[in-house]
Amino acid sequence: MDIKSVGVIGAGQMGNGIAHVMALAGYDVTLNDLNPDALAEALGRIEKNMARQVGKAQITEAEMVAGLGRITSTLDIAAVGQADLVIESATENEDIKNKIIEGLVPHLAEQSIVTSNTSSISITRLASRTDRPEKFMGFHFMNPVPLMQLVELIRGIATDEETYLSCLQVVEKIGKTAASAEDFPGFIVNRILVPMINEACYTLYEGVGNVASIDNAMKLGANHPMGPLQLADFIGLDTCLAIMHVLHDGLADTKYRPCPLLSKYVAAGWLGRKAGRGFYDYRGDVPVPTR
Repeated sequence: MDIKSVGVIGAGQMGNGIAHVMALAGYDVTLNDLNPDALAEALGRIEKNMARQVGKAQITEAEMVAGLGRITSTLDIAAVGQADLVIESATENEDIKNKIIEGLVPHLAEQSIVTSNTSSISITRLASRTDRPEKFMGFHFMNPVPLMQLVELIRGIATDEETYLSCLQVVEKIGKTAASAEDFPGFIVNRILVPMINEACYTLYEGVGNVASIDNAMKLGANHPMGPLQLADFIGLDTCLAIMHVLHDGLADTKYRPCPLLSKYVAAGWLGRKAGRGFYDYRGDVPVPTR
């Protein structure tokens, strides 16, 4: 299928990044959210991020103008349903995603492929909420979308080959690399990455090291560009905890038990960068470890 139009549901950090790269690649993009303020903020962020790319000579001014001109925002989910490819990019909560998908289905065009940007939730279960499980798959971007080169493509049990090849073509057109994954909890990246973050939380919880020593150990000892606790703050501690719950529930293995300290930070509302505090306190000029 030759995809020409893309609908993105959810104008948050991931949704606006997806709209950004799709528009620059030449797709007509419809960006949807329930919150008009979120839509306005997303459009402003996309313009700001594209301007930064112009400043770095990564794109031209003309490409920026053309890309911004391809993005339409809407509060009406029905407008998204007419797109050739729909990417659901709401918060990592299965109940919320199910409600969105069920509300979308009556408005879908016959040819529409439906995908989810979920980082861990079963594609097969999400697909069962639609009238087209064979045309449903996982389309998992990494954060921040304009910078990260990987997209995980996850087949549900019913996903057909035409759907996979159509989504693979989109990944290639936006200049990214696809990693094909089967539908198991966490897929590839988060199956490996988030338990590492959870283990760093246990290392902190048990007093093996403090925040600075744990992050420095992994940056300098394992050549990671960012320490695991700093990375957790960047991802969002609530998202990390949600993924650990998915792994623990889905794989029934105690090695995926969420660290109690991670749960405590989330309960306190210390969710990382987006909340101003997590394993680091971001309210000053320089991030300061909270432990």
